[in-house]
Amino acid sequence: MSNTICIPRSHKLRILSALSAALLATSAYAAYPAWQADTFYKAGTVVSYNGRDYKALVDQTDHTSTGWNPTSTSLWTDLGASSGTPPPAPAPAPTPGLAKHPLVGYWHNFTNPAGPTFPLAQVSDDWNVIVVAFGDDAGNGNVSFTVDPSAGSEAQFIADVKAQRAKGKKVVLSLGGQDGSVTLNSEANVTNFVNSLYAIIQKYGFDGIDLDLESGSGVSMGAAIQTNLVSAVKQLKAKVGSSFYLSMAPEWPYVQGGYVSYGSIWGAYLPIIDGLRNELSIIHVQYYNNGGLYTPYSTAAYAEGSVDMLVGGSKMLIEGFPLSYGSAGSFAGLRPDQVAFGVPSGPSSADSGFVTTTTVKNAVDCMARLVNCGSVKPNQAYPTFRGVMTWSINWDKHDGYNFSAPVGSNLRTLP
Repeated sequence: MSNTICIPRSHKLRILSALSAALLATSAYAAYPAWQADTFYKAGTVVSYNGRDYKALVDQTDHTSTGWNPTSTSLWTDLGASSGTPPPAPAPAPTPGLAKHPLVGYWHNFTNPAGPTFPLAQVSDDWNVIVVAFGDDAGNGNVSFTVDPSAGSEAQFIADVKAQRAKGKKVVLSLGGQDGSVTLNSEANVTNFVNSLYAIIQKYGFDGIDLDLESGSGVSMGAAIQTNLVSAVKQLKAKVGSSFYLSMAPEWPYVQGGYVSYGSIWGAYLPIIDGLRNELSIIHVQYYNNGGLYTPYSTAAYAEGSVDMLVGGSKMLIEGFPLSYGSAGSFAGLRPDQVAFGVPSGPSSADSGFVTTTTVKNAVDCMARLVNCGSVKPNQAYPTFRGVMTWSINWDKHDGYNFSAPVGSNLRTLP
């Protein structure tokens, strides 16, 4: 018996006509590729962006900085609406295996007034993400890591990392801190950074990295590290795979500070955040040690340790905000599941910015449930708002778990 299906000529013509129309629509839209960050464009190149076509007026290399996309009239000319409708871009997925509302803490790999460090196995189960502080600058972009003797042997540390991960926790290596100085000034530095970190991740079993690089690493507007760090992290994730965890913990002047002034250190993390928004697991800005926060929602600064500061800063990250009072463009918001906030765990763990656990609970409730807010509220409840970070696990242990027990308990009640 023949398997051939006979189609009447009139039906064939209609099918061919429909296929031709679809191909024409596809080819019309595909004539110009979608604009992408981190891509070199020569003058005269035409791209599509948000349903319109644009021609580059000059050669362009710095596509991670705010204001470089095709809406910039000094860099691009608008050719009009693109023909055809682009297919929706797939939404980046949250980091697999990450708790829905994690409690994130930094574990000291050194002795400080909180006392000597202790084996990773002794970290209490309230913590969902353990950030090991810190990797060391080995020069020329290279990173090294040496286990503090108080944490046990290297073999024990590796076994402890594995055991914590088996409990469903993430264990990551932080770069930077107050004295961190790893910087990336060249392609050679980028290569060394990627290769050295990949070797460390493979050796110790880390899930990924945390970026706490600031002034010690030369992070400022226009510095090479702004673009080189984006490139390096993308390369590192490509080597590690889709499970790669990336967090950032800049002080707020490097982020929301761009609202008041966009230059020097003010807002200097924003191009890095923007360039890595598809790779980012969580950003937990440090809302301490830097005084009150200025936002678009009040003429006065929100005080450290207040619900308004934590909600105002989180709202800016999710809903976006203007730069330099609107004179330097704007920062586009992140997904709610990428945003948390960072606070001290107790009165001794930071110079300023101490918060009560009630303040932390109310700020989280405001963001996730739109209840217990102060004078500022998000535009809507964000039930996927990520969680809370604190400095530090060691100080919390020193203080009798006064932070992790109540905050962890509250996070577990969220939807």
